[in-house]
Amino acid sequence: MRSLIEDGHIHVFDGAMGSVLYTRGVFVNICFDELSLRKPEIVRRIHEEYVAAGAEILETNTFGANPVKLSSHSLGDRTEEINEAAAHLARDAAAGQAAVVGAIGPLGIRIEPWGPTERAEATVFFERQVTGLLAGGVDGFILETFSDLSEIDCAFAAVRKLSNLPVIAQMTVGHGSKTAYGHKASQIAEELTKIGVDVIGLNCSVGPAVMLDAIEDMADATSLPLSAQPNAGLPRTVRDRKIYMATPKYMALYARRMIDAGVRFVGGCCGTTPDHIKHIRDTVRLVQPRTVTVRVPDVPQDRLEILDPVPLEACSAWGRKLSQGEPVVSVEVLPPRGWDRNAIVDPARRLKVAGVDTLAIVDGPHSRSRMGALSAAVIVEQEVEIEAMVHYTCRDRNMLGMISDLLGAAAAGIRNLLVVSGDPSVQGPYPDMTEVSDIDSIGLTNVVRGLNRGVDPAGNSIGEPTKFVQGVVANPGALDLEREVTRFRYKVEAGASFVVTQPIFDPETLESFLEQVHAWKIPVLAGIWPFLNLRNAEFLANEVPGVTVPEEIVDRMRKAQASGDEEAMDQGVRIAVEMIKAVRPLVQGFHLSAPSRRVDVALRVLHEAGISPNA
Repeated sequence: MRSLIEDGHIHVFDGAMGSVLYTRGVFVNICFDELSLRKPEIVRRIHEEYVAAGAEILETNTFGANPVKLSSHSLGDRTEEINEAAAHLARDAAAGQAAVVGAIGPLGIRIEPWGPTERAEATVFFERQVTGLLAGGVDGFILETFSDLSEIDCAFAAVRKLSNLPVIAQMTVGHGSKTAYGHKASQIAEELTKIGVDVIGLNCSVGPAVMLDAIEDMADATSLPLSAQPNAGLPRTVRDRKIYMATPKYMALYARRMIDAGVRFVGGCCGTTPDHIKHIRDTVRLVQPRTVTVRVPDVPQDRLEILDPVPLEACSAWGRKLSQGEPVVSVEVLPPRGWDRNAIVDPARRLKVAGVDTLAIVDGPHSRSRMGALSAAVIVEQEVEIEAMVHYTCRDRNMLGMISDLLGAAAAGIRNLLVVSGDPSVQGPYPDMTEVSDIDSIGLTNVVRGLNRGVDPAGNSIGEPTKFVQGVVANPGALDLEREVTRFRYKVEAGASFVVTQPIFDPETLESFLEQVHAWKIPVLAGIWPFLNLRNAEFLANEVPGVTVPEEIVDRMRKAQASGDEEAMDQGVRIAVEMIKAVRPLVQGFHLSAPSRRVDVALRVLHEAGISPNA
């Protein structure tokens, strides 16, 4: 557990135990904690399902296994036995694939100064639970769902008296980001930091939206790692049953927002299931720095000859312009949903006539099926003789598949790549779709750099080096800007030849970002997205990860839409033109989206902005 805390990466908790047991027919008048002794198979099965869903940390089934709560079931004298059995059960289910933390919840009584129980007495109660969990071999402890800072301090004191294992301390808040005792989120963070826990966070509460607000406040008050395990919303009573309504997709969306706010340990509480954790896991795989780093290995020279890469200007016309500092323009077009080649050839012809440098072809946008970007690029280059830029996504392929794709693309004459990690599958229409994500965009950029030097990631020669001009994506408006700047540096160091930003709607944000990354000299293209209508603007503002659209921009589109679709599109074009003119001195070129495959709109923006690709 200590290594997970110290590695700087994002990690996934499991979800609920009690509410899952309830849905599987365990009555609420049963002591759930005793099930680790009486019906271990049902508890083990739930643990195993969470591991299969991608949980890296399992909590023992001991939330209420303290002598106070157990005494209501006449089980107080079996406190140590129940906790030890639960820990052994979780470790067996983890099978070395997940860490196990001992779950400790509130006693269920008030301690001084709010009640008659003395702090010393409360600490002794917690010590009994800690003793059992240690005997069961836990890797650490999680103190969760506490409302009273004094009580959680007693629980932590009990752990520290008996163990130096890591401690995650989580409290619960309601609306207004306060506990039932009036503690604010920032106060929680400050106090828990002082007592010396290892990770600070929140769980349970009233759902992910309220928790996100509180997490943001905590992030400003502590430098310790943060954790978040929200409920699946508030339960509703449906035919005498409590049903949690938040879907796995919704929980994964908020997991992404929690991570952007600084959370490093994310999972679920009441109402969450292995399916929720699977979706959260898939999101985490796409947004965190990967453990896997792909570099050309050191191998004996009789096995490997690393060659000098082909100069950028000799790789493609696009590479030549980039290397010589000339302005460049690319237009991004979605490939067709079907297999009609004319659906990609026709827009390519219009862009070639207009003199656009390259046609950028998107790969599986928003996790929806379309013609493959590599295939579409080959068709375009063969039939239209315009250079294509392939968006290549890490999400859908393992390492072997990616290398095979890239070698085939090189043989087919494809030279320009835009390497991206890929949108989370939770956005797509295929709920059971799995993600591979062996590596992210940083890792793949390293792979391409190796291919451009004649070797694959295993150090095997591929013969003649490939000639890829590879770009990467940056988000100037990222909530965690420090992380984004770090990833920018990693991408450049990995071998990126140029950078495309997410669509720009705030020139000052781009200027500020470029000031922070100016040390890494690399051509930057500003992403430009002309809106067709209000719906288009609202979609980009609310449903596209990594894109920030200021409310005043959406409001301009709202007012224009009131006059009809034509006025809305005119306003969308005006906004795009304004962005181009504002950021033109800052960048080497532009990467325009053709919304809904409307190439005419993209070309109109270029014309009205005074950009002539033919010049």
